[in-house]
Amino acid sequence: MNDVLALTCDLIARPSVTPEDAGCQQLIGARLAAAGFSCEHLRLGEVDNLWATHGSGAPVLVLLGHTDVVPTGPVEAWSSDPFKPEVRDGVLYGRGAADMKGSVAAFVVAAEQFVAAHPDHPGTLAVLLTSDEEGDAIDGVRHVARLFVERGQGIDWCITGEPSSTARLGDLLRVGRRGSLSAKLCIKGVQGHVAYPDKARNPIHLAAPALAELTARHWDDGYESFPSTSLQISNINAGTGANNVIPGELQVMFNLRYNPHWTADKLEAEITALFDRHGLDYALHWHRSGEPFYTPEGRLRSVAREVLAGFAGAAPEESTGGGTSDARFIAPLGAQCIEVGPVNASIHQVDENVRVADLEALPALYRQLVERLLG
Repeated sequence: MNDVLALTCDLIARPSVTPEDAGCQQLIGARLAAAGFSCEHLRLGEVDNLWATHGSGAPVLVLLGHTDVVPTGPVEAWSSDPFKPEVRDGVLYGRGAADMKGSVAAFVVAAEQFVAAHPDHPGTLAVLLTSDEEGDAIDGVRHVARLFVERGQGIDWCITGEPSSTARLGDLLRVGRRGSLSAKLCIKGVQGHVAYPDKARNPIHLAAPALAELTARHWDDGYESFPSTSLQISNINAGTGANNVIPGELQVMFNLRYNPHWTADKLEAEITALFDRHGLDYALHWHRSGEPFYTPEGRLRSVAREVLAGFAGAAPEESTGGGTSDARFIAPLGAQCIEVGPVNASIHQVDENVRVADLEALPALYRQLVERLLG
C-alpha cells in the first residue's frame, strides 16, 4: 500500500471525534521525530496539539492541520464502518478521509521526503496539528497562537490542508476566509393565555419587526475578492408546546459571515443598536469564531498558483469563500496563509471519501510547495 494511503488509513481507524485525538498525534510525532523534527506535545485543557519543527530561523513555513473529526451520524447509514477505512473502486471511504486526515498524512510524508532530500534547508519547516478544529476551537490553534505570541514565535507562511479543491485536485486556491460571528438572542415577554393578550406580552410578536429588519439588511457590496457579508438565522425557539399559551421568552440563534469591511466590534454595535431601537427587553451573547483574513499577492500566492496549475492543468481559481479554518488564528500573527487540499465534495457527510489517486498525489503537491519556498 502506498505510504500516504497507509498512514491515512491508520489515522481514520482512530476514532478521534472532536476534541479527542485518539493517538493520532503520538503516531505522527513519532514519525516526524524519526525524520529529525523536534516535537512538542501541547496538552491544553482537553485538547492535544503538536508542534514539530525542522531547521531554524526565518523564513518559517507551517503546515497546519487537525486530527479531530466530526461525529459520524447514524452508522447504519454508512456503506461501511466509518472508522474502518475501505477502498472501493479507487475511492477511500471513512470519517476524516477528506477532512482532513488525508491532508495530514500527506503533510507528514511530504515533510519526511523534504528533510531527507534537504537536511540543511534554510529556515524552518513546521507542522502544527490540533484536535480542536471541528469543536469549540478554544484550546486548539487559538490557544497555541497565544503561546506563540508570548514566545515571540514568528510565522511567515502557512499552508492549511483543508479540502479546498472543487472538481479536481488543485483547481482552487483559498487565499482568505470570511470572519464568523455567532449570537444567542433571548427576548423576554410575559407568559399568558392566548385569549387574554392584554395580560401578556408575546415576545414573538415583539421581536418580529426587529428580526425582519435584521434579515432584510444589505450589509455591504463585498470587499475586493470577498463576497458580501451575510446573516442567517439558524434556530428559533419559543412556547410551551400548547397552542393556547403565549410564550414568556423567545430564543434566536444567528450567524454572520463577514468580509474585512467589518470587524466583530462594529457588527455587534450595529446589531445591538437595532434591538435597542425596537425597545426590546433582551439579552445578547456573542461568540467570535474569528476575524476575516486575506493574503495579498506575494511569494506564497505566486508559488502556490504555479504549483497548483501543474497539478490541475490550469491556473487555479483564487477564492475567499467557504466557512472558517484554523488559519484565522495564524493570520493575525502576521503570516500569509493559503489553503490547499483535496476535493471538497463529501466532508461531514455519510460515506465521506477521497479519491485514492488524489490522495497519492498530495505529498508531491505539498513537497513542491515546500521546496519552492524553502529549497
